[in-house]
Formats: sequence, structure tokens, C-alpha cells
Amino acid sequence: MNKTSFKTEDVFLQKLYDEAENRILGNIRDFGGRKVLVEGAGYEKIWLETQPMGGEMFFKRDNSGAALDNILFFMETQRSDGRLPGSITLKDGVPIPEFNKMQGFFFAEPALNMYYLLGEDKEFLNYLGSVLERFDRWLWSERDSDGDGCLESFCVYDTGEDGAVRYKDAPNYWTEREAPASFYAVPMASVDVMSWSFSARDVISKIRKIQGKEEKSEEWLKKAEEIRKNTENYLWDKDRAAFFDRYKDHTMQRILTHATLKAMYWGNVSKENADRFVKDHLLNEKEFWTEMPIPAVSVNDPDFRNIKENNWSGQCESLIYQRAIRAFENYGLERLIPIVGKKLFAAVGPGLNFVQQFDPFTGEPSVNSTSGGQPTYGPAILSVLEYIERMYGVHREGNRLFFGLTEGPEYEYVQVLNDIEYKICHKGKGFTGFVDGKPIFDRIGCGRIEMKI
Repeated sequence: MNKTSFKTEDVFLQKLYDEAENRILGNIRDFGGRKVLVEGAGYEKIWLETQPMGGEMFFKRDNSGAALDNILFFMETQRSDGRLPGSITLKDGVPIPEFNKMQGFFFAEPALNMYYLLGEDKEFLNYLGSVLERFDRWLWSERDSDGDGCLESFCVYDTGEDGAVRYKDAPNYWTEREAPASFYAVPMASVDVMSWSFSARDVISKIRKIQGKEEKSEEWLKKAEEIRKNTENYLWDKDRAAFFDRYKDHTMQRILTHATLKAMYWGNVSKENADRFVKDHLLNEKEFWTEMPIPAVSVNDPDFRNIKENNWSGQCESLIYQRAIRAFENYGLERLIPIVGKKLFAAVGPGLNFVQQFDPFTGEPSVNSTSGGQPTYGPAILSVLEYIERMYGVHREGNRLFFGLTEGPEYEYVQVLNDIEYKICHKGKGFTGFVDGKPIFDRIGCGRIEMKI
């Protein structure tokens, strides 16, 4: 049985952790006789942009089935042509896949890590590889309507950015296979959709390497690199050091969003360009490094909107914090994790407002009666738990284990995975790591320790 525990002398941090662990359990639902973890706070479906990622995070706490089904449901409901549902709803007790939008693709990386968390289940790995290959083929068969080599978004909800000003006249949903023809904005050449193909190909390459198929692995890696080069050639603005989508007429949209950070989550941007974006924009106090950092849109952009209710044109989104961890780790920016984590802890605050959005200027949680405004929003809860894990605990990614060493009050963090107990203790200035009760390191000073499993 997988489980975690965290004990600290910091009263507020302890309360935050305990309540997060308690509230995430309130988002478990029966889905046609199987358990899933829904997004919560009024969002009762499972969405491709959130719940495979959420399931992988929850699996470290409870491997009894709910977390894994957050991934399996999408794999099992893949359409015959390769398309994955953007969401799955429950109607009269029956799970129904919905194909009226893509709703992002934060799926391949957490699904691959699930393979390791499952104890390296070969059958699951084979299944995942076939799902990703079919999905990548579908993308290129239906989402490059003008044949220019850049994949497209057809509607607002394809990327899950509800209310985003940059989508202009685009419809929220699109049910047809043919590209929309009567709108200015769409079909929109999209860094998100290109990154989905990169993500699928990159993970397929890793799967084939695990399987000992070196030639196939190299083949898929080259295909992934082609996507990265094409994305940067077509959608990267060298002067502004950021990604921008292009409208149907191929003009580049000018609103400075967090899109480049999303590309960093998927790894679909060069280290050089990622470093430029971080230096010029992410850490710029006039743009994204605000009191509450990383708003969805730069606060000095004319199209920034500080709307408190489910709108991706301005406020800081809990989903951005959840995704930022992988983005930082992909590009050697682990130093930013405790900074962002502490800001998130303070924003959730003593009121324990685990909500969808926060004001970038004050950190005030956007509490309201609409979906996402209630203090049980899963991505906020899981984000808090993941930042605590990275800062004070034990984290497994692939066949590597990471111990977070953060100075401050004394603490003890325990992670049990596949009946093996990993523990880190901080007393005084020292840190000690254990595996099944056996000390494996002692260290003075903060940082991070990595070991192979």
C-alpha cells in the first residue's frame, strides 16, 4: 500500500499538509463502478488536461485504484482513429467520453511515470506506447488543415484556456472533424498542439528504450526533435523571446502568455530559448514574477484581465503551479520550486482556500460560488502536496529517487512505494535519508540528493 506522511514543527505547514491530504479524499467519485479522482470544486468530470496528472500524483498516496483509473479511462476510451477524449463525464451511472474539444494533453509524462510507480508493469507500458502512437497519427491526420507543418487548435477548449482573450472569436467547442472555416482566430497554429505531438513522440522514444528497442527509440527521438525545431521555427519570436500562436491568416498573435512555460513542461523548447524566456519574462517583476508569481498572461500586457472567475486571461491558476514543477525540473530550475511553493502556501493561507485562481498582485484567493472558486479544487490541493514533497520529502521520477533538503523547522517525511519505505529526517542542521529503516546518507545543508532505484 502506497502512502505518505509528513510531520513538522511548523504549525501552519503541518495544518496545510494535513488538510490537503484530507480534502483530496473528498474528490474521489464512483465512476461506473470504478473510482476516479475528479477535479473538484464543482468540476465533476475527469479532464485530459488535469486528471491523468492528478492521478499520478495521488497514486503515491493511495494505489488502491482511483488514481490509476484516472489514466486508464482515457486510454480505454480512445477513439478508433486515435483521438483521445477531452473529458469523460458520468451520465446515468455510465462514463461517457466527450470529443467536443481536446482540453490539453498533460497525459504522456505522468502516464510513463505511472509505469514506474506500478512496479514497471510491462503490459501497461505496451498499452501506453500503442495509445501514444495512434494519438500522434491522429494529430497529423486532422490537425494540420492547411498543410504548413504546424498543428492547430480548433476551439478555445482545445487548450483548456477558458475565456482567453487571445482566442478572439473562436468557438468554445468544436465537434466536427473538418477545420472551422468562418472564424478569424481558428484554426490557430498552436504551440500547445505541436507540443502534444512532441510529448507523445518523446515518451514513445523513452518507452522503446525501456523495451530494449534502441533503433526504434532513436527513430522516435528524431521525430520529436523535428517537432521541436518546427515549433521554434514557426512560433518562436526571437525578438520577444517567447512563443506566440498564429491566427488563421498566419499572423502572429501578440498577447504575452505563459505558453512558453507550458512548452517547458513538455520539453518542447531548447534550453537556450527556455533560459531566455525565464530571464526576460518569467522572472520579470513587471510581467510574470509578481507578488503571486506566474499569472496566465503578463500583467503589463494590454490584454491582461484580472477576472476572478475561471478565466485564463490574467489571474494565477493552480494548474499553472501544478505544471510548473515539471517545467522547472526539465530545465534545471529546481531553485525556483521552493520560492513558488512558499508563495502558494501563503496564498492558500490559514483560511485553507484551495481554489482555482489567485490575484497576481496580492495573492488573494479568488473564492466564489462558481466552479473552481470553492476551496476544494484538486489542482490546488495536489500542488500544495507536490511542492511540500519536492521541498521536504521524497519523490520518484522514472528510475530515480529525489530527497528534498530544505532548511527550517525540523521535519520527517515518509513515502511508502510498493511496500518500500523511504524517509527523510531533518534535525538541527542535518538531514538523514533512510530506505526501509537503513540510513543511506547524512548531510549538513540544504539541496537535493538523487539516487537510482
